This record gives sequence, C-alpha cells and structure tokens, in this order.
Amino acid sequence: MKAIGIIAEYNPFHNGHWYHLQKVKEKYPDYVVVLVLSGGFTQRGDVSCISKDKKVKIALEAGVDLVVELPFVFATQSADYFSFGAISILEYLKVSKVVFGSESNNLQDLELIATSQMANEEFDKLVKIYSKLGNNYPTSLSLALEEVTGKKIATPNDLLGISYIKAIKQNNYKIGYDSIKRINNYHSLALEEVASASAVRKALRDNKEITNQVPAFVLKYLDDLHFINDYFIFLKYKVLGEDNLEKYQTVDSDLCKKIKQKISDSNSYEELVKSLKEKRLTENKIRRMLLHILCNFTKEEAKEMNKINYIRILGFNEQGQRYLNTVKKEIDVPLISKIKREKDKMLELELKIQKIYDIISTRKLDEAKVFPIRKENIND
Repeated sequence: MKAIGIIAEYNPFHNGHWYHLQKVKEKYPDYVVVLVLSGGFTQRGDVSCISKDKKVKIALEAGVDLVVELPFVFATQSADYFSFGAISILEYLKVSKVVFGSESNNLQDLELIATSQMANEEFDKLVKIYSKLGNNYPTSLSLALEEVTGKKIATPNDLLGISYIKAIKQNNYKIGYDSIKRINNYHSLALEEVASASAVRKALRDNKEITNQVPAFVLKYLDDLHFINDYFIFLKYKVLGEDNLEKYQTVDSDLCKKIKQKISDSNSYEELVKSLKEKRLTENKIRRMLLHILCNFTKEEAKEMNKINYIRILGFNEQGQRYLNTVKKEIDVPLISKIKREKDKMLELELKIQKIYDIISTRKLDEAKVFPIRKENIND
C-alpha cells in the first residue's frame, strides 16, 4: 500500500478543502490519504472554531483514511517549524508524497526558491537588510527571494509549500511533493461558494448562513463554536499577573512592556492585536506571541520539544488501519492513541492545551484514559 499526505487545520473544513481532497483522490486514486491535523490552536495564533474531535470526524467523513495530530509545539509556530513537524510525521509514516495547495502551482519555481533559501549567505544577508529597513519577516523574505531568484512569491500557500520542500531537502527525507492549484483568495472575506477559511469563520461569528460555503455534512458539526475573543479575559488575567512575559515562546522582548500597557486599555483580543501592530511585525506573529502567553508555553519548553518523538493517532477507517499494519514495524517512534502523561513532556503539554481550549466550551471535558497503541494491537 502507498500513501499520500496532506497537512491541514480545517478551521473549519470548507469547499476549498473539499476541492483539494477530491483532487488529491482523483490524482492518486489507489493511495491511502493520511492527514496531519492541527488541534485546538492554529499556526496564525488563532483558536480552532470547532474542536479537534469534530475535525477528525469531518475528515474521516470526507474520505481521509488516517488522521494524526500535529502537536501544539509545531502547530502554533512559524511556517518553517510548522512544516518541519508535519513533514517529519509524514516521513515517519512512510508516506510517498505530500500534496499541498498552491496559488502558483509551479513546483519548479517553488523548488528553485526553496533551494535558494538553504545555506545561502547572500539570501540571509538580504533578509536582514530588508528587516532593518522596517519590513516584517514575510515581506523581507519575499523581497530577498525576488532579488536572488527573480521570482516573486508572497502568497501564503506558496510560502508554506516552500517551507515543506525545505524541510524535506534539509533533512534528506525520502518523501516527495506535489501541488494542487488553489482556486480561492486566501485573504478575501467575501462569502463566495469557495470562500477562504477566514471568510467562513467571520460568517460564523456574525451568525450568517454558510450552507453554500461548506459541504452539507459539515453543518451538523458547527455548534459549540470557539472564537479567540472568548479567551481574552483569560489572556488579560495572565498578562496582568505575570512579571516576565519574555519567557514565553515567540514573545519579542521589545514588545513586553507594550503588551502590558495596551491590554489594560483593550476590550477584546482583536483590539489588543491591532494596538500592538507595527510595520516590522505581522499580525500573525503578534497573535502567536499572545497565544503562547495564554497557553503558558515557554521558550525553554520549545527548546526541549524540538523534534517529533511520537505519532498520535486521532482516527482512521478500515483502509487507514490496514495501512498502519503495513508500516507499523518500520515506524521508529511510538504510536500513541491518547495522552500518557508520565511518559512524554510534549504529550503532557497537549493535555494542558486541550484543557485550556475547553475553558469556554459547553462540553464537559472527560479525563483522558491514556495508553500507547501497541503495534501488535493494530490488527487487520
């Protein structure tokens, strides 16, 4: 059996995700589809509007065969860290290729740019120069890429695709890569049939109808919604009671004083983010800082948890189970079904993060009964 990998947040699953998945299955009809899925918090420093459990059910109902977790440590960081974590998991699972959405759908250019970024002193110097001119990192990166390669890449999925390719090449992974043309505008808030996840989330916040923007089977999962502003009071309490914000992962030391000042005058998470906005910082970077403060995720923890040392299985169908049986003896890290607190710091962190996510939930959090999946227990 062979497998194709996809990496997603499904926040929430919408028509664009459905299109991507169907195209993957059309292009690779005889392959098992393995999804690396982010949990309750996301790469842009936001909260997932629906729970991880619901996202798993949606993925399996949509036709994914095996769903595994991207740990919080990687899921809520910059593109390169996010990509390293996700690609490492797919490599461990012996997936043949990762297939990602792309605005340009030009693998040759994406490969050229990824290679140009790797161990290129000229490129690194240019990024620093553009950053010193007051540009944020993504803008500096795009300008340096254009100068070095003559190629202009500034769209989010292409930039993420470049990070996937870099992770593969830098670690000498065997996994290949392919892309599917993205058919909607990532930044648009227009509620079109193939709308962006941002547009769908905004519609959900505004109590607008989204029956044309998501597959019909998804609608039943869109209850008990979570939005980042729901967590603002907890963030405010954390910031005002904390003496050392700089200890938290991604928090810029120059911004600590400003965060403390601005949060007292802010009435929402979004208002705080806007008040902290600077030319050199993207909103996503600011959101990640605040999220790491909210979740008590420190620089020291991030330094310790810098690699994938287990794979947490969230769900599978019969075909996914068969695939696990074919590769289980070749997987060099433990397969975990649920959190075993005493065994791994990253798993302990996942339990803590889940409880933080569930603070505003109407669901009762069940205490996890945890055990590792023994390879002999994954049966045909």
